[in-house]
Amino acid sequence: MGSFSIWHWLIVLAIVVLIFGTKKLKNIGSDLGGAVKGFKDGMRDGASDAPAADVAPTAKVANAPSPDKSAIDVEAKTRS
Repeated sequence: MGSFSIWHWLIVLAIVVLIFGTKKLKNIGSDLGGAVKGFKDGMRDGASDAPAADVAPTAKVANAPSPDKSAIDVEAKTRS
């Protein structure tokens, strides 16, 4: 009851071809293929850049205040 036979899929395919036409379906297929290729290339490029982003900066900021033990973080303390 839940599965479709080959005849159901052939009828659906025929209706889709009649509605969109073969030229538009060909364009959709090539656009989808280009998008998948671009996504794969982006993932490959992103993977090679990832280790460089994990490296922590070693230089100190010139105007950064030194850590003070008496400073209170307002967001860390809450009233109960």
